[in-house]
Formats: sequence, C-alpha cells, structure tokens
Amino acid sequence: MKIIIAGAGDVGFHLAKLLSYESQDIYIVDLDNDRLQYLDTHLDVITKKGDATSIQTLKDIGIDKTDLLIAVTDSQNTNFTIAVIGKKLGAKKTIARINNPEFINNSEIDFKDLGLDSVISPEELASHEIKMLLNQSAFNDSISFENGILNMVGSSLCKGSPILNLTVQQAKNKFPEIDFITIAVKHADSSQTHIPRGDTVFELGDEVYFSCPKESIPKLHILTGNESINVKDVMILGGSKIGEKSAKKLCQEKYRVKLIEKNKTKAFNLAEKLKNTLVIQGDGRDLELLEEENIREMDAFIAVTGNSETNIMSCLVAKSKGVKKTIALVENMDYINISQTIGIDTLINKKLLAASEIFKHVRKGEVLALANLKHVDAEVLEFEVVPNSKVTKNLIKDIKLTRSAVFGGVIRNGKALMTFGDFQIKAGDKTVVFCLPDAISDVEELFK
Repeated sequence: MKIIIAGAGDVGFHLAKLLSYESQDIYIVDLDNDRLQYLDTHLDVITKKGDATSIQTLKDIGIDKTDLLIAVTDSQNTNFTIAVIGKKLGAKKTIARINNPEFINNSEIDFKDLGLDSVISPEELASHEIKMLLNQSAFNDSISFENGILNMVGSSLCKGSPILNLTVQQAKNKFPEIDFITIAVKHADSSQTHIPRGDTVFELGDEVYFSCPKESIPKLHILTGNESINVKDVMILGGSKIGEKSAKKLCQEKYRVKLIEKNKTKAFNLAEKLKNTLVIQGDGRDLELLEEENIREMDAFIAVTGNSETNIMSCLVAKSKGVKKTIALVENMDYINISQTIGIDTLINKKLLAASEIFKHVRKGEVLALANLKHVDAEVLEFEVVPNSKVTKNLIKDIKLTRSAVFGGVIRNGKALMTFGDFQIKAGDKTVVFCLPDAISDVEELFK
C-alpha cells in the first residue's frame, strides 16, 4: 500500500510511526527540512522536501499510484487543497485534517464530490474524549465500542485495591460476579506494556486495563481501589474550540459547567453561544478567582488553554483544592505518559487522537474502529468477523494468537460477551482485540 502524508508535524510523525510497523510504502512531504531530517533518522520512510499543494511535487512522488493521501499540515485550507488536487491526480482515497466544525457531518455538501473522502477534526475528537472520561470518572482512560456496549477502561492500582499481590486468575476467581478481562498491565517501575497471563501478579501502582460490558463498569472500580466519582459540577479553563465544544457536549448531558476565559471579547462571544454554561471572564491562573468561583466544590477540572504548562499547573492547583478529576490538554506528546507521576488524572493530546482516528483507514480486514490507550504503546482494534475467516475455525484457547495480543470481547446481537478459553467467535461478531504494535499484522491475518 502506497501512502503519502502531507505534513511532517506531530500528527504526520505519529502516523508515520504507526505505519512503520506495517511495511507500507510511506512518503512524507513537507517544506521544513529540519522536520524531514528528524523523520529520516528515526523512521523507515521516504521524505520529500516540497509544497504538497504543487501539482508537480505530487506527480514527482507518484500520486497517480497512491492508495491513500493524508493531508495533516497545520492549515486546514492547505489540507483541503492537497486532498482535492491529489484526488484529481489519481489518489484512490484522501483524508484531510480540518478544524472548521461546518465540515464535520455536513448534510448539505457532499465533500466526496469535491475529492475529499474523509475529514478529521482534532478538536471534535478531543471534546468527545473529555466527555467519555467524565462519564467513566473512576478511570484514567476509557474507550467504548458500539455506543458503550463493550468498554475498555484503565486505572492505576491504589493501596485499597483488593487484587494487589493476586494473580490475574486469582483476581477473576475472587470476583466472579464482575464480568471482565484483564487486557494489559504496565508496572509502575517500567515503561513496557505487558499482555497479562493467568499467573501475572498485580502490584501497587500498576496501570491496569480491563475489558468489560457496560453493566460491569459500576462494579469494576472496586478492583482498582479508586473511588467512583459522581461528576456533576465541572470547571473548564480556556475558551478554545475544545473548551467551547466540551462545554456544549457536557451541558447536553446535564452537567453543570463553568468556563473561564481570559480574553474579554471571546468570553462575551462564548456567553452568547453557550446559553447553559456560566462563562466567567478572568485569568484561570488567579487562585483568588478560582476560590471565588468555588473550585473546592467542583467535581472535575478541565484545562484546555493553548499553553500546555498552564494546563498542567492549573490542574495541579485544582487537585490541591480537592478536585477529584482533572484533565489537561497538552501539545507535547512526550507528556502523555507522565500524568500519573505528576498527579493529574489524564493528559490528552488532540494530535495523537487525530493520528489514531486516521490510522484506522489503513487497517486490513473489516476494521470498524481503532483507538490508542494513553499510557501504553498498543492499539485496540474492532473487527467485523467475515464468514470463514481463520478466527472462526477454533475455540479461543485453540487459536494460535500471538502472546503480544489478547481478545477483549465480542458484541453479538447487541450484547457484549467476554472471550475466555472455551468461547467460539462466529461470523458477524464484532470482535475487539488489544495488541502491541509488533502483533498487528498477525492479528489482521486471523480476520481475513
């Protein structure tokens, strides 16, 4: 598969990194020579210095033989132009990173007619992620499939966890009333993600990920020793597009939302748009202002200003004032894995979310969805099982699944079922698999 990525920024780099496990022919086009040199030394890709809106540049790298053109520069207008030109020059499929909400789910204009097969909005993805994290407030990470029928959630194990020093099998035997599968463990003193086996031992501080049906989530937090928080009052710092979208989504779900925006004009505009949100004009770094706005009574604090350090520090302040759930938006992807060590519940990165969303377009097999868990270097894939695929031939225990992957459950006739050893996957099932990067191709083979 030949893939051209226009834009060598964070989204382009992370996409290229994900794709490098696929043995794809990857070309990256950018005008920034330093970015391209960094890619050359870190990834097995072909770089091209040039303007991706140039017809000649696209022709030079074989746009007419390209399976997928991905435009992820910092400019949505540039991305739109690249996708349209690329499609006219022969690219089979085009994806563009777009910020304008009018482009998302627009029923009046069919952008495919213009040459744009799919659009991705990092801001929309980030606001959706925030809503999900608040809905599953006892956990630091959450992914849902088929509108929440099947879920993957992650949290660190606290001192009060009843599964500390137990093996995975012992924990399952101790809590037979909770339907779950342990899909990943990352020890506190390690950067490596492990696919657990029955004899894997849970340790204090482990970041543990579980797969479970919707009805098990209210009970699952018991295993981690974390308190289930009833989130109702939410404070958002920053009237960015993400802040605005998050406030709107949360108000629709009946949360009580306060939004603090420093810029006076922007604050007044937001107050006009967000009728159910209390918009406050002021500097969210001002402790006196936060106290006046009753930060101690907030259940959750979300910092989404344009400054990562401000977001991190304000969340730490919120934690010190007793706020139980904190979420910070960060631009630097290197920050993502340190949230637990610095005391913030979750750090999110819109570029990482965008890259993961785009990546599902290059998967083989009938992939319905793809997601990345934040604190582990792995993927979660949802497949629709086709008739006579290899995965239907044997019971789970007899399928030769690589040790770098684990079945996380299936959705059958609208119900989530856990995939233990004696389970048989059938055609038509929607099957979720958790796997490390080196196992992706092996897992895909099972679903062909």
